[in-house]
Amino acid sequence: MTLDATDRAIIAATQSGLPLVPHPYAAIAADLGMTEGVLCDRLRAMQASGIIRRIAVAPNHYALGMTANGMSVWDVDDAQVAELGQKVGDLAFVSHCYERPRALPEWPYNLFAMLHGTSREEVEALRLQVADLLGDACAGHDILYSTRILKKTGLRLRSGKG
Repeated sequence: MTLDATDRAIIAATQSGLPLVPHPYAAIAADLGMTEGVLCDRLRAMQASGIIRRIAVAPNHYALGMTANGMSVWDVDDAQVAELGQKVGDLAFVSHCYERPRALPEWPYNLFAMLHGTSREEVEALRLQVADLLGDACAGHDILYSTRILKKTGLRLRSGKG
């Protein structure tokens, strides 16, 4: 699938976030001169083709009082990492969880999960919950705490590109 002018307009209208109104897709559609159904169909088509990976909320955890955010890293048995990673990702306090290749011998970790809490003590307790869930399939883990937000943006199109 290639982007046409309408798809580009949809991305441009949504790339900074949806409007905070009761019916954001209807508002965007009206601004673009189309129906909400057409807008949603085109978004689904772009998602199905891989142009858009997902449409999701990207909260500012700091503004929500979650100032002790830690990227936990786990050395999980390769045969179980996909199944266990899904379970970790389903936890309410995990915003994102993904598998990455190990960089042996320096970096044995293959599962990453961002944990959010109001204090480091809370995040440490959450990390213990993840460790319990992973059980014997986990050979080791660590956590790297955030000190500031580095990036909070999605897709950005440049004029004439894409």
